[in-house]
Amino acid sequence: MSTIHLKTIIKADIQTVFDLARDIDLHQKSTFKTDEKAIAGRISGLIEEGETVTWRAKHLGVYQTHTSKIISMEKPYQFTDIMLKGTFKSFKHQHIFNQEGKNTIMTDILEFESPFGIIGKLFNKFFLKNYMKNFLLERNKLIKITAESKSHKVAI
Repeated sequence: MSTIHLKTIIKADIQTVFDLARDIDLHQKSTFKTDEKAIAGRISGLIEEGETVTWRAKHLGVYQTHTSKIISMEKPYQFTDIMLKGTFKSFKHQHIFNQEGKNTIMTDILEFESPFGIIGKLFNKFFLKNYMKNFLLERNKLIKITAESKSHKVAI
């Protein structure tokens, strides 16, 4: 099992950051490099607890689908999604939000495992973990830019 922990400091209120993190449309913008599209379940707007979304994207030169379900949500502090169907053996992504003064600390904890036993473990260690980290960093960068832009407009 591979685990990625990321913390992103965002100069915006917790509700704004929470909503942007579960915004299907913003997620699609952040993943333009992989041509990621929501094709089933919740395909736009803010995903809610109990809802699913199926993504189609081109990773490593191959189109793949990944169906996730939001299994828990405590607004605006956390939500967790798991893979129901896809190429991973297992996949769980926790999104945690804490307000600290004028900043929101957005924490991602992504746990995943590839199929194919030892070959999958080696693939995780030498390639996939870094690939997934960069994927999340791109997403978080757009959330940060969008949230801070909205926060700045409100402050004027």
